[in-house]
Amino acid sequence: MTTLSLTDIQAISERHPDVFASSWRKRLTGWAVGAGFVAYLAFAWWFFAVGAVMAGGNWGIAGTYLADWVSYEIRPQVAFKDGHLEVSYPRFSSYRPDRHPDWLDITQPAGATIAGNKAPADRVVAYIGGTTQIDIAAQRVVVSHGGQTLDVTIVPRQSISVAGALPIWATQKAPGEKILADFGFAGGLQIDEEDVKIRHRFFGWENFFFDANSPFWGMSTSEVVSLMTSDQRLDPKMSNAALAWDNIVNNSEWQHGDVWLKLMQTIVMAFVGTLFASVLAFPLAFLAARNITQNRLVNQVTKRFFDFLRSVDMLIWALFFTRAFGPGPIAGISAIFFTDTGTFGKLYSEALENIDDKQREGMRSVGASPASVQRYGVVPQVLPVLISQSLYFWESNTRSATIIGAVGAGGIGLKLWEAMRTNSDWENVAYMVLLILIVVFVFDNISTALRQRLIGGKASH
Repeated sequence: MTTLSLTDIQAISERHPDVFASSWRKRLTGWAVGAGFVAYLAFAWWFFAVGAVMAGGNWGIAGTYLADWVSYEIRPQVAFKDGHLEVSYPRFSSYRPDRHPDWLDITQPAGATIAGNKAPADRVVAYIGGTTQIDIAAQRVVVSHGGQTLDVTIVPRQSISVAGALPIWATQKAPGEKILADFGFAGGLQIDEEDVKIRHRFFGWENFFFDANSPFWGMSTSEVVSLMTSDQRLDPKMSNAALAWDNIVNNSEWQHGDVWLKLMQTIVMAFVGTLFASVLAFPLAFLAARNITQNRLVNQVTKRFFDFLRSVDMLIWALFFTRAFGPGPIAGISAIFFTDTGTFGKLYSEALENIDDKQREGMRSVGASPASVQRYGVVPQVLPVLISQSLYFWESNTRSATIIGAVGAGGIGLKLWEAMRTNSDWENVAYMVLLILIVVFVFDNISTALRQRLIGGKASH
């Protein structure tokens, strides 16, 4: 192998200037394209104010939302009353005045009785994360965390004052205003002149199987299994196993039964909408294909009809049919049906226009009728491809049905949107998203396997 020196290369370039000039032009073109791409990215960054948006983003809230996907909070509230305290919980909490979490130590006055949803107390001590202690008395709150102490004096419904400087984990906008303390993932609290709101976070999903109204609530897995196999019934009307299943399905916090029903609606919406679109688009595609139907007017009218159906986004069709039929799966099925009819019509007609005419000519040569020519000379060529396309869109529409459900077209999308709007049920959002991912994964694999089988079967012939 001979290595050229720099002098040899220069001599060659002088003898063939056109070749080397072309090479330089290609290099300059490449650099110009790269510079243009970088300039476009810089313009997009400026035009959409990406830097300002990222700088102004509330990343703390985003982190809280993500944490809520994999955890839950218990939120006791301790109110200051005249000479005593009152402990209560949010409306849908699993805890009640007669049922407190084990990390909350409550000292009740002698002879105290529970009135309504509030429990009277002389003193409340909360232990968070093993290193944080919140000691609440009638007019004083002492918080110990990370080797620092926050000492707050309370005059109920009048004033709040802090002894000394605030620790680094506590904030107060102005003297006399509420105090916020952040203990990281473990939780936090808010102190004002009326009450103390405590947040304690735990990994996992609280009451996923049994809510606080179930007789199985708080039991270990072994205890639940033992009761399910026991002959001694908790409810005379049904076995313990049937009762456990009923409690899971009708869980008031997770609403498993309703979620599963809405998920099934989404699957049915995608299947029925795709099926109806395929059935209608198939014969119409023969009218749109120029090599099948020779009438140009019919071709153009059919193709423009397909353009109209698919030019309107599925979400817009869903809004339209929701107004027409009201919220529910009928609106979702109609939206998928309309959009996919236009898409399938275009894809099917293009597949028909690219068939091999030799098979049709062979059918005609033996005197077959026009219908037989299409049935045996055209359909066998395109059917595997058409079914493959329909299967792909069926899998894709399973995802789309979730989106259109959020605008009232039924299915799990609507329930997902309702959970997101509350801003407090993000663990329910994560649960539904996980179910959707599982369904999409399963149907994607089924669709892929069927498409490969169809394409492979076509290739083998």
